[in-house]
Amino acid sequence: MSLPAVIVLSSFVARGSVGARAAFALERLGHRVWTLPTVVLPWHPGHGRGHRMVLPEADFAALSADLARAPWLSEVGGIITGYLGSAGQAEAAASLVAAVKAVNPGALHLSDPVIGDGGSLYVPEPVAMAQRDRLVAIADVATPNRFELGWLTGRPVETLIDITTAARVLGPARVVVTSAPALMAGKIASALVTEADTLVAETQKIDGAPNGTGDLFAALFLSRLITGASDEAALAAASASTFEVIARSVKAGAGELELMAEQESLVRPMTMVDIRRLATRRRAVRPAAIDGP
Repeated sequence: MSLPAVIVLSSFVARGSVGARAAFALERLGHRVWTLPTVVLPWHPGHGRGHRMVLPEADFAALSADLARAPWLSEVGGIITGYLGSAGQAEAAASLVAAVKAVNPGALHLSDPVIGDGGSLYVPEPVAMAQRDRLVAIADVATPNRFELGWLTGRPVETLIDITTAARVLGPARVVVTSAPALMAGKIASALVTEADTLVAETQKIDGAPNGTGDLFAALFLSRLITGASDEAALAAASASTFEVIARSVKAGAGELELMAEQESLVRPMTMVDIRRLATRRRAVRPAAIDGP
């Protein structure tokens, strides 16, 4: 039985594993991926200057409209909206989300609001506002980093209690906050906040991680959800796979996430992930492998 297809709207790099290129993880797990680039770059800007080609808003809207009327739209079980090249792209992206849900009401929209980190925005403020007002607002799942959550909500995000409060204000039923503060020294956390619960997944912190970890986590988390995993199992699997790919990429001295070389970690991660419910004792969870190619 084939897995649901996933539409990915994000940046596209000729070389590297960031943005829409991280969707290779979805393909390795057995999903067909429909890719619509918002901007085309030779590589991640962190590697140096390069030509930046933003898809003109009229062209982006036309392509989005084509996908919205595609005869295969019922195959789609998930849609990821990531980095935007311009604020005007948000409206077309939102229309495509609505079209997917009209055909398949059970499809999940994951908004990965790629707007900033390290204490500042790295997109123009109108783009960040469009992410917040048009895409996060209609998402089933959002995966902001800690800075992005604070900017999007205007609330403090220093502690896990702060993060829980801010995430519940943000809107989506599931909010996974990456780069959350861990409870154990030397670790980093992702906090999954729902109306009823906060689950915290902790893995070892690794210095020098390549770019694209948020894109990879979002893809892995959505895959697990749309293939029937529980929130806890999806969080554990996405955290474990992301950690293993980072650790092995850093060990290899790679400047990019080594998705091709570390495919087994995408499918069958072996890392034990510490999962805590806020204010309760931890449990070690070994993620289940996904059935796929």
